[in-house]
Amino acid sequence: MMKMSFVPARPLMLALAAGLVLSACVSSKPVEPPKPPPAIEKPVKPLSYLPDDTADDARDLNLTGDQLPPEPFRRAEIDFPTDEPPGTVIIDTGDKHLYLVEDDGKAMRYGVGVGRQGFSWKGTVEIGSRQKWPRWFPPKEMIAREAARGHNIPDMMEGQIGNPLGARALYLYDGPKDTLFRIHGTFEPKSIGTNASSGCIRMANADVMDLYERVKVGTRVVVR
Repeated sequence: MMKMSFVPARPLMLALAAGLVLSACVSSKPVEPPKPPPAIEKPVKPLSYLPDDTADDARDLNLTGDQLPPEPFRRAEIDFPTDEPPGTVIIDTGDKHLYLVEDDGKAMRYGVGVGRQGFSWKGTVEIGSRQKWPRWFPPKEMIAREAARGHNIPDMMEGQIGNPLGARALYLYDGPKDTLFRIHGTFEPKSIGTNASSGCIRMANADVMDLYERVKVGTRVVVR
């Protein structure tokens, strides 16, 4: 299994800039701009965000108010040719989408929020645990960081409305090791499509609840 590599945004930009300078030194011909990749995301089935009145957990029924992500990041089934096998989760941190690969060249596409500057990462992991209304245990580093900003956060919060992990969480493992990164819900759906997290992958609660029912422990997750 591939190991994750953390990619600080600023050093990466500097490395790319240095590479361009060196290329200019040795090239005698003008460099043509790269051609844009072919568009493959053709939505074929926009999906409903109506609440599920058959929920077996009363907390699911308490998800009221505007829980929708911004329009470009709403759930849809799309054409999505890929070499990854059906059942694989692909997270594209650049375009802020998560894809669950399906049969026949299709995928279920969801909008996500990703890590802000200094918290981005890439790699291949797997789902090691699935939790409904998970407890939240913030890392000690986060507690210290927020305390320095004057924000006191608890050592643990029960699964409930307002919990930063939302209604569902998928825990990402690298082999037997918990990476401490999650795919989880959020009560800030307008943050979907942005770089706002500390490295975890945010989804609208309705979307993470949908994904939760479609994946299982052991599902391969490719973050790119």
